[in-house]
Amino acid sequence: MEKLIAICLLAITLVAGCSQPSGLMMKTANTIPVSETDTPDSIILKAAHVVPTPEQMQALEDEYIAFIHFGPNTFTRKEWGNGFEDPKVFDLKNIDTDQWCESLKAAGMTKVIFTAKHHDGFVLWQSRYTKHGIMSSSFKNGKGDVLKDLSASCQKYGLKLAVYLSPADLYQIESPDGLYGNLSSYTDRVIPRPVEGRPFENKTTFTANVDDYNEYFMNQLFELLTEYGPIHEVWFDGAHPKRKGGQKYNYRAWRKMIKALAPDAVIFGKEDIRWCGNEEGDTRDTEWNVIPYQDNPQTMNMFPDLMDHDLGSEEKLVEGKYLHYQPAETNTSIREGWFYRDDVTQMVRSTDDVFDMYERAVGGNSIFLLNIPPNRDGLFSDEDVKVLKEVGERIKETYGTNLFASASAAKNILDGNTSTYELLDDANKSIEITTKEPVTINRFVIQEAIQSHGERVADHKVEAFIKGEWKEIANGTNIGYKRILRFPEVTSDKFRFTVLDSRYYPAIATISAYYCDVQPPQLQLSRDVEGKVTIEPSKHVFRWKLHGKDPVANLNKNLHIRYTLDGTEPTEESILYTEPVLIESAEVKARAFNNDKQGPVLVQNVGLIKRDWKVKASSSQLKGNEADLAIDADANTYWLSKAGRTHSITIDLLENKTVKGFAYTPQKVDNAGMIQRGVIEVSTNGRSWTKADDFEFGNLINMPTTRTHYFEKAVEARYVRIKSVEIAGDSKQAAIAEIDLF
Repeated sequence: MEKLIAICLLAITLVAGCSQPSGLMMKTANTIPVSETDTPDSIILKAAHVVPTPEQMQALEDEYIAFIHFGPNTFTRKEWGNGFEDPKVFDLKNIDTDQWCESLKAAGMTKVIFTAKHHDGFVLWQSRYTKHGIMSSSFKNGKGDVLKDLSASCQKYGLKLAVYLSPADLYQIESPDGLYGNLSSYTDRVIPRPVEGRPFENKTTFTANVDDYNEYFMNQLFELLTEYGPIHEVWFDGAHPKRKGGQKYNYRAWRKMIKALAPDAVIFGKEDIRWCGNEEGDTRDTEWNVIPYQDNPQTMNMFPDLMDHDLGSEEKLVEGKYLHYQPAETNTSIREGWFYRDDVTQMVRSTDDVFDMYERAVGGNSIFLLNIPPNRDGLFSDEDVKVLKEVGERIKETYGTNLFASASAAKNILDGNTSTYELLDDANKSIEITTKEPVTINRFVIQEAIQSHGERVADHKVEAFIKGEWKEIANGTNIGYKRILRFPEVTSDKFRFTVLDSRYYPAIATISAYYCDVQPPQLQLSRDVEGKVTIEPSKHVFRWKLHGKDPVANLNKNLHIRYTLDGTEPTEESILYTEPVLIESAEVKARAFNNDKQGPVLVQNVGLIKRDWKVKASSSQLKGNEADLAIDADANTYWLSKAGRTHSITIDLLENKTVKGFAYTPQKVDNAGMIQRGVIEVSTNGRSWTKADDFEFGNLINMPTTRTHYFEKAVEARYVRIKSVEIAGDSKQAAIAEIDLF
């Protein structure tokens, strides 16, 4: 607490005549500049007074929200379109947005972000400004409007509506008369541009100095913000599949229009909300939402992707010229990929996995954004709906009953109101909670009064009074909007929360406690080069490492695992897993059992055993990243080629095998060399080759997961050659962490 004392003395100097902690507060703001005369201590004091806007606070309170990716990619089975798609590929017959919203509501979600236009430029509403969209498809004879249907369903189910409008537009880039990068001059233009026969009810207009593409973009943005009900978030993707003509975006003009037409909306990818830095649902152990900037975020035109593990530590803050409040959205997809492909090979996250991400994201001072892609029937698939409903039930079961509801504590701690708070100081840095009867808990939730006091707690712990003494049961770093601490169950009638370190006097708004009925864990499967399969509880599921705990040790001792190889669901009568087992070319299904409960089913194809495989040839290799590392059954090692135009690797299976498909695992060290498009060829003699299939994997850099491709028909092969056609990010090297053959 010595640092806090120093900061408080500094505050007394800055705000003379104040004797109480509440009186020492500087003026709070969403962005606070750092002056050349500021010391490290004064910068930290300023950071403790950076607060969210009302719109940011509402976004944090929305907590768990939905992404919906839908469009031509749904029908072409691609992650990114190319702008050349014929609108007829959007072969939608029916749609049920009520089913979407009913499922999202059951999941406990509060808001829906819809991809009104993805990078391909295809629009899913009846825009006045293009024909490249739903109006040129067969859906409802060109009269359909998915956004209009979704808006009505959101109102019906009490969900907020938000829109994703991609600044990148491949149709406008690739079309001969496209507006993107057409080198048009910047002139004063009135938004929206009138279109004969389709007047706007909203008569507001804006004058902006823009070029053709910015005018086009703003006209469409005006449509979205005025004709589909209140919009609560505008989502700007920073991805740029392709650029042309040095096109620049006039975000300041966009921002002015958004703030005027949708005053309750936050803007993602800009000053309001930032990307968490990955698309896998990973969270930082410490997620400060007070971020340093070199320029004033309120006047910036472009914003960087903030991907570092440390963004808001004191060491980072003192490097900034502006301190700005900017919450993170932790985003990922319920499926392998953002768009629907199929219900057979496209993996779906388990209930355990989604619930774990919910607790880590919402309970880690961020917003949880989960994508659910509709299928080609205009519905969420059954498996997705099942997971959503199970997650919603688990959230209610866990967080529906506050076990401190009738407890005794400081006045403002147990009222559930984030606007009231208990202000701590050096003499009073702990809060005790006493329950009428002993309670059993394994979740402890704390919130700071960030809207009035900012983020201040840097380190804290929780203790329980057990057998006459205080015993630490959990600890964490920062808190901010919300921190969920997870730990093995403990029973007591006295608990104590203590601030160990803070940036200034902490204002604790709420404390609550819950019990999560721990389910049998999600499983993971690994296999060594000899073909022996290990099945075990997934190491990432509950992220107990934050508190130094092992999830397996916290499970009931009756935990056991059973598996099948014949395609049937594992039951208590299936094969008991006791040690690594030799398995080749089979679909393994496994499940954990714990007393009368059963966990989610793990389904994973196990390919050919690699023990005798050899790399016959490779186009090139670097020292330390030799080609044989692509088949060593270790995804942490990888082949990396030298720079060149094309790359290939040839594998000798030593005997002819029937091959139905393959899996490609990209290297994750620096995301270099990811084979986005390629050809797989086979041979039985090593001399004559035939093409087994072309393959394409999208969005590898942001989602570097194992990708699977099955051939249209099985092939016979002793030799298999993988050739690159396109490397993600225009890299000149190719990399493979693992190749598996089925």
